[in-house]
Amino acid sequence: MEHRKELLTIFSIMFTEHLGWSLILPFLPYYVKSFGVSSIYVGLIIATFSFFQFFSAPIIGKLSDKFGRKPLIIMSQLATATGFLILGFANSVFMIFLSRVIDGLLGSNMTLTNAYISDITKGKERLKIYGYSGIIFSLGMFIGPAIGGFLATIDYSIPAFLAFFISLITLALTIIFLKETVKVSKNVEIKSKDFFPVKDFVQGLKNPVLKSIFFEFFFFIFSFSMLTSSMALFSESQLKIGPDTIGLLFMFIGSVRIIFQALIFPRLANKFSQDSLTIAGLLMLITGLVNIYFVNSVAALFISFFFFSIGGALSRPSMLSSISNKAKDDERGKIMGVFDSLSSISMIIAPIIGAFIIDNYYPGTIGLIAAAFMIISLIFELLEIKKKKEEIKLIH
Repeated sequence: MEHRKELLTIFSIMFTEHLGWSLILPFLPYYVKSFGVSSIYVGLIIATFSFFQFFSAPIIGKLSDKFGRKPLIIMSQLATATGFLILGFANSVFMIFLSRVIDGLLGSNMTLTNAYISDITKGKERLKIYGYSGIIFSLGMFIGPAIGGFLATIDYSIPAFLAFFISLITLALTIIFLKETVKVSKNVEIKSKDFFPVKDFVQGLKNPVLKSIFFEFFFFIFSFSMLTSSMALFSESQLKIGPDTIGLLFMFIGSVRIIFQALIFPRLANKFSQDSLTIAGLLMLITGLVNIYFVNSVAALFISFFFFSIGGALSRPSMLSSISNKAKDDERGKIMGVFDSLSSISMIIAPIIGAFIIDNYYPGTIGLIAAAFMIISLIFELLEIKKKKEEIKLIH
């Protein structure tokens, strides 16, 4: 495999990002509520990160097109580590908010790592590498929640400090091993529009080649984040379970995705088209989400998330690869930034809506509403396939 060292370093960055977040995810709702606030604050805090990512992701992505991936990746990792450190010392809801603001504003690790992968891969190899990046995500989700859920029973600050030290290790690996992939001009200038790229964002949405894929992913992430960000609240409300069981649930999700993406997805990627994999994944996600409404035991919850896990493992890498394949070489950072901003919009709104539903309605209702948004994503995928078929007919 070409660029083996670089890919291993990028994977380590992804792993740290997912591990750090998964360490704190099982206990964060309980941590927030320990300060005597309502569930809506949990949604607001989770949405805070995405709110600032919406503004920062396209800026940092575009700056990396100009000034190189490596310096921006180093900056984003420093921000992530700082956010975890503040969370560890948090003694108020304000400090928890501050930790998410710093990570959201400057910690655009995923925008930059996806752009880096796109720089050094192409074609079927790129689809497989995005599939492998899904394994990294799953490893973080496998290890982090169980450890975080257990450590949180001792003290809520311990998982945050552990995430901080892991971030420092990955930062050192980046500095030592990561090579630059962007040719940086000596005469590069910083312009005001680099920091306020509204025009780039709007142009990205209007791009006839990428528009439908962007919106497909928007509704996919909206549905996905509505459930995952509210998982602890949902489980506590509907099944009366705590952070240790939530940690085990995340561990189960991670293990399913690791096995599937390591052993099955590469073979499917060779045999089937990106569109076929996306459709299959979305249908499985919809099945898992609808089942959430009927969950009345821990076993039923695990069954629903089995479908949810495999559906995400099938569809997400295929969507990422589609976007990356259609982006121009000199605009990948910018396009990934616009793509992440759209994701951020969905992740700003979804956790708040999820917390509101759980506070005011039957908790399982969140599964049906999330399934409705996933169906919209499926409709956009079907429209994209129809458009491709029409283009082929015109050519012939």
